[in-house]
Amino acid sequence: MYQTQLLIGAEWRPGSTARCFEWRGPLATTAVTTRAAAADHSDAKAAIEAAAVALPDWAGSPPARRRALLQEAATRLARRRTDFIARICDETGASTTWAELNIEQACAILHEAAALTTAIQGSLIPSNLPGNIACAVRRPAGVVLGIAPWNAPLILGARAIATPLACGNTLVFKGAERCPATHALLVETLCAAGLPAGVLNLISHAPEDAAALTETMIAHPAVRRVNFTGSTRVGRAIAHSCAEHLKPAILELGGKAVLIVLDDADLEAAARAARFGAFVNSGQVCMSTERLIVDTAVADAFTERLAAQVRALTAGDPRHGNAPLGAVIEPATLERANALIEDALAQGARLVVGEPDQTLLMRPVLLDGLTPEMRLYHEESFAPIAAIMRVPDTETAIARANDNTYGLAAAVFGRDLARTWQVAERIESGICHINGPTVHDEPQMPFGGLKASGYGRFGGQAGIDAFTELRWISLQTTPRQLPC
Repeated sequence: MYQTQLLIGAEWRPGSTARCFEWRGPLATTAVTTRAAAADHSDAKAAIEAAAVALPDWAGSPPARRRALLQEAATRLARRRTDFIARICDETGASTTWAELNIEQACAILHEAAALTTAIQGSLIPSNLPGNIACAVRRPAGVVLGIAPWNAPLILGARAIATPLACGNTLVFKGAERCPATHALLVETLCAAGLPAGVLNLISHAPEDAAALTETMIAHPAVRRVNFTGSTRVGRAIAHSCAEHLKPAILELGGKAVLIVLDDADLEAAARAARFGAFVNSGQVCMSTERLIVDTAVADAFTERLAAQVRALTAGDPRHGNAPLGAVIEPATLERANALIEDALAQGARLVVGEPDQTLLMRPVLLDGLTPEMRLYHEESFAPIAAIMRVPDTETAIARANDNTYGLAAAVFGRDLARTWQVAERIESGICHINGPTVHDEPQMPFGGLKASGYGRFGGQAGIDAFTELRWISLQTTPRQLPC
């Protein structure tokens, strides 16, 4: 059993009331996987105040110092590969392959953030006043509240932390209730690289306290930015609170990614991308391919190819081998997934691969005959389910792709690159990949969605823009004539 504490300033400690909460991983053979400290409102405020105290020194530190610490953090994270794999597999039931990808991507995020420390630039703006030097300069925003989920714990945890620190902000990181030990180890590893006390703080809390504690932290006057990755339902509540307190927010929320297969597509490549995009981490990825919109002219051939590839996927306990798929996170996920499958079947869909499952080691399901009347057409499953919709032409494919409240990731496959580009430009999503899977991320790219998938962008220059304030500073170098 893992046991974790809060990090406030320089001190790892229990919560003020000594309360704990417990998490049992989906494949746990014992009663408890992790016992974590449960923060109360006084702990949350203390963490923010510790970050506020540390802010002036960190914001004023030279970029070389921040760069070196972030690079050292990446090195230390890679060295603890075995520890991170164990915690991710134990707490989330994910495959070893997914855990390793999390480590690789988290290291890349830290290295990219290190590079950003010398990319924070301003500009000289011509002024209409004689002798006036006018500049646009970027300064750290202040204390940042970062909130990351469990499904890609290192990727999304590092993303919530790294760029804000690179920009000179200090941070309170609110770990996920389903992977508190993984997130605690991430914070411990980053701090061991030499981060000064208070620059990075960790809060964990009982699930029932999430809403009130988050509201307390957003409302604190020292908090100047909020970044959240998670469900659209929770994201709406955070957006409402941020609006009430006039706090800028970066929200990366749910998705219902679409992959369009045009009539001239490389079907083998499209099937490989669909298999990966739909079923990596058992479909528990915000970019997961949930809708496959396929031109009728190639639908039979594509379905046959994809079905053969999906049948080869197996699910297994990551602690006893390295099956391609691990577990879904909890019984509620399985129940919801089965309900979506059964609703689709009742309304005419056809099972191509798989069936409703009775174990959290859920096997992949591929359906054909998706229609707008089915819940699966509209609702995010966040499970290893993909469904094919057959369409007569490209215009219908685009219309069906956009007929959804989400707009995070998409993909288009076709050999006519001019046409695929035109299709990609018309899809309502923050991200679209041509001849590549919907699940793809690089730390320097502007990552984020449209519509119910949120707003704001992580990564690269977009990350700098998100976590700094743009200020106008002018210097009058000659006497100025004033009207009065």
